[in-house]
Amino acid sequence: MAILVLLLPLAVQADSRLLATGGASSIEGQAGGGIAPWAVISGYGDVGEWGGALGFGRVSVNDFQLDVQSVSVGLENTLEFSVGRQDLEVAPLGLNIRQDVFGVKARLAGDLIYGAMPQLTAGLQYKRNRDMAVPSALGAARDSGTDLYLAAGKLWLNGVLGRNVFANGTLRWTAAHQTGLLGFDEQRELVAEGSVGVFLNRHWVIGAEYRQKPDQLQSVTEDDWADVFVGWFPNKRFAAVFAWTELGDIAGLASQSGWYLSLQLSQ
Repeated sequence: MAILVLLLPLAVQADSRLLATGGASSIEGQAGGGIAPWAVISGYGDVGEWGGALGFGRVSVNDFQLDVQSVSVGLENTLEFSVGRQDLEVAPLGLNIRQDVFGVKARLAGDLIYGAMPQLTAGLQYKRNRDMAVPSALGAARDSGTDLYLAAGKLWLNGVLGRNVFANGTLRWTAAHQTGLLGFDEQRELVAEGSVGVFLNRHWVIGAEYRQKPDQLQSVTEDDWADVFVGWFPNKRFAAVFAWTELGDIAGLASQSGWYLSLQLSQ
């Protein structure tokens, strides 16, 4: 992560893209919403430019608290590299589960704003769980895994009632239990994720996200995730996202709901 931090000063000219088109820092460290990566590339760099972001997030629900720190670097609005550290506090057991997430994302075709075709990206997330006592007890087979995904995103200027509208869809091929925080299965499953947002003005956006979950552990149920969010982008250097999240059952603990806050410094 330190190497990526040192790269951020190189992006002093990364300022060509429109405000908010680099998204926020997701819980897995890549550019996107809160609970899902999007087709956007981190930062505000375009052709011939670097960009990137530092992300700090917290999800607080009934029995769990997840803290996330991440760094992402975008190259020429085409490639993205990211590193994230997740620290999940399991309050009923008085313990923590940590996970590292290494991400790569590549833009394949299309454009976020111009033309009819949405921006298409392909990405991967290599995840390594550092604390396997609870996942192993629940039946997880492995401590690491790689998620593969395809994402399509589009921003329509003056789309609905004169407001900018954003939508993103993602297909993920994963073997992760609870994004890997409860370990990984031997078999992969294809799941879908979706996000939509409406800009109230240049700086404020409201929206919702949905993330389908694979539910492969035999011992406990894994429910789909959803959130409704408010995003604030006062300038290209800072962004904040606040959301109400519904995460369902996690590790046998029912009806986990609460808030999510993400802060981002970007270039």
